[in-house]
Amino acid sequence: MSVQTGTKRKEGGFAETIRVVFHALIIAVVIRTFLFQPFNIPSGSMIPTLLVGDYLFVSKYSYGYTHYSLPFSPDIFSGRIPSSWTPQRGDVVVFRLPKDDSIDYIKRLIGLPGDRIQMIDGVLNINGTPVKREQIDDYVTDDDGVVQRVKRFRETLPNGVSYESLDCVDNGFYDNTNVYEVPPDHFFMMGDNRDNSSDSRVFGYVPLENLVGRAQMIFFSIAEGEHAWMFWRWPTAVRWNRIFSIVR
Repeated sequence: MSVQTGTKRKEGGFAETIRVVFHALIIAVVIRTFLFQPFNIPSGSMIPTLLVGDYLFVSKYSYGYTHYSLPFSPDIFSGRIPSSWTPQRGDVVVFRLPKDDSIDYIKRLIGLPGDRIQMIDGVLNINGTPVKREQIDDYVTDDDGVVQRVKRFRETLPNGVSYESLDCVDNGFYDNTNVYEVPPDHFFMMGDNRDNSSDSRVFGYVPLENLVGRAQMIFFSIAEGEHAWMFWRWPTAVRWNRIFSIVR
């Protein structure tokens, strides 16, 4: 009967640990590349839909795959695979910024190829028709004891998708625009926080190839200014009511 030495057992245990870690990394890369990728929200351009401090999962499979779907975005092929998987009006989309494809942005898809988009007196118009919107309760914030109220609307797009938007300033800089005619294979993106969003009114149309995925679910949310790694502050800092909520 043979007996292993303690050294061999230790060597075998170390090798097994390396294999487990390697397999776990491979699985994580596959999930991140082809299924879901986590993102966090650093700015308020999508308030009230998304808040600073929200962490969410984005489905990579919703619109097919481009080289931006791969780790480090190697430019090894062009276009989308498959090309028939396209987004719908009203989707909340993560995409690479057209002017700097190293930066991820998240906005709502408002204009499809061929659409004519225009803001008139703060009202979104699509193909010459004002989008239906209804004013609802003000959006209220309380930052450092200073209460602020912002006009909030429920907008409904032509395909029936409904969401909330904010109008912080009357006659804001982008409340009246020229007509934007969306070219083929491009999209027009806007933030729900209309007066505080750098979107297609600023950086232009987003190519189909730049789409990364669709925002699906908030899996964690912590108050602005707090840090997720400070777990001892979670009882008061975490927005528990937002966890596992669906992004619409």
